[in-house]
Amino acid sequence: MKRIILLFISSLLTAALSAQTMMFEIQEIKVKDFAEQDILAAYETCCADMKPNGGFGLQRYEFGGDNGMTHRLVYYWELGEDLWEGTNMGEKFDLWSAQMDNYVEEWGERYMGRSLSRQAGTNEDYNLTHIWDFKTDNPNQFKTAHDKIVKTFKKENEGRWIAFGTYDVNYPNGATHWVGVSGFSEWELVALYDKMQNQSEFIKLIAERGKTEDVRDYMVENLITFN
Repeated sequence: MKRIILLFISSLLTAALSAQTMMFEIQEIKVKDFAEQDILAAYETCCADMKPNGGFGLQRYEFGGDNGMTHRLVYYWELGEDLWEGTNMGEKFDLWSAQMDNYVEEWGERYMGRSLSRQAGTNEDYNLTHIWDFKTDNPNQFKTAHDKIVKTFKKENEGRWIAFGTYDVNYPNGATHWVGVSGFSEWELVALYDKMQNQSEFIKLIAERGKTEDVRDYMVENLITFN
């Protein structure tokens, strides 16, 4: 029986790592037909009382899922901390992962990374997230320009979750970095892009990010989050 393998072993993290940096792990899955609600119910039954130091969520691919994958399990926590500190993680996740085998048709890729720059989302209606995976020649240059974009267009980005980060384990499709932005819907996000791309300052800052190579983009909807 294939089980969810969690890489939450805080003893492997050295004291030199910054506790201010968020890290994440993502497990892609192909959910059996009509089993999405069963997954949500199974987690609620076994684990809803567990309070992570970071968070856990189930997301559905709305656009761009690779290899037939339909959903993602997302875990995030502060680098150097234990996501499930003080909880009976092992026993409860054994129960949940055993149930998951009844609802998951196929287990996809699993990868890990860090969030190097982020704006917390405050608008609960922005439940769709557009993510771009890419390669960049100069991550520091990219981050500087990215942060300028978020700051310069504060009004347009108000309430949105916006982040830039790395892939550090099992680069998905060869991507080394990613950028994400949340919105109300795919139409609302496209309207945002149109508005910003018609402003010369935005085009200038996009160019300042340096050379990049697009790998893929996709959209996910947040179905449930525990944090």
